[in-house]
Amino acid sequence: MKTCQQFASLRHEYEREIGFMRAHSELHAGTPAAKSSATQAKSTKARMARALSGHVGRCPECG
Repeated sequence: MKTCQQFASLRHEYEREIGFMRAHSELHAGTPAAKSSATQAKSTKARMARALSGHVGRCPECG
């Protein structure tokens, strides 16, 4: 599937944010902050999927 630069940029931004949250969760394992960060990473991954899916539906270059 060919995607545009905006798609790649959006994906990279979300993946970077998810990576930060997962790293924080691993660094502080066993704490409430780690659990919260892991939960936020999961919800951010779902938001990324919705955002990218919506982008593909609207973008003439990707869709």
